[in-house]
Amino acid sequence: MKRKDLISHLEKNGCTLLREGSNHTIYVNRKASKASSVPRHRKINEFLAMKICKDLEITVP
Repeated sequence: MKRKDLISHLEKNGCTLLREGSNHTIYVNRKASKASSVPRHRKINEFLAMKICKDLEITVP
């Protein structure tokens, strides 16, 4: 999965950018009070994308 596709999915489901790190971007779901990091790779493994969505308690793309 492309990183930009995952980020657009996160934002459509109510997650917001918390901060930018050097190697990761931190997104937070304020409704569920959960946070997860998204690596700065162009391609993200499908299993990692599913884990990020589960951590943020949103639907899996």
